Amino acid sequence: MTAPTLQNAETKAAETRLRGLQRLRAPDDRRPSRAEAEEAVRTLLRWAGDDPEREGLAGTPDRVVRSYEEFFAGYDVDPVAILQRTFEETDGYDEMVILRDIRVESYCEHHMVPIIGRAHVAYLPRRRVVGISKLARLVEAYAKRLQIQEKMTAQIANTIDEVLQPEGVAVVIEAQHQCMTTRGIHKTGVTMVTSRMLGAFRTDPSTRREFLTMIGNPVSRAE
Repeated sequence: MTAPTLQNAETKAAETRLRGLQRLRAPDDRRPSRAEAEEAVRTLLRWAGDDPEREGLAGTPDRVVRSYEEFFAGYDVDPVAILQRTFEETDGYDEMVILRDIRVESYCEHHMVPIIGRAHVAYLPRRRVVGISKLARLVEAYAKRLQIQEKMTAQIANTIDEVLQPEGVAVVIEAQHQCMTTRGIHKTGVTMVTSRMLGAFRTDPSTRREFLTMIGNPVSRAE
């Protein structure tokens, strides 16, 4: 296979992967109307034992719906598109790019209560780098959805790997789950740590150790 043909094949393969990611991450547009959403809140208020028409609750359905627009804004964001603009003028930089302590505000898909924590994201560039704000936006795009932490960790890492095609990707998330602290077992001060290592971060122990050391080794703290 000649060089131009190989390049075309790689380009087509990359485009296919991106289309697949976009289909997997496309939001569902079959949504109830705003009025229906507000009426659902009124139903829940009545179910809880209160009167949604009383003064203190009269504006609550509207406020709840507006809050949900913020809480779940990630459904309206294409994570792949966030990483599309990259830079190749790096003067040969090939060391880790790490963005650590990214605040995470997500929502448990089982109980719809907050998951609050921080994410650490790293990758080893092959040819391209992306603006660091894009990494934070990518975390936000997946966090602002109904989630479980394990899936969110994998989604962030997999998207970086598919779009940037770096030498390796590492994602660690540390978070507290209010479905565990404010209900059920009521255990406070408990942090869940999840990680996803791809490429060099998975196959090279020294690369993995360097990353964990630079973010304060939360995986070891959790053991």
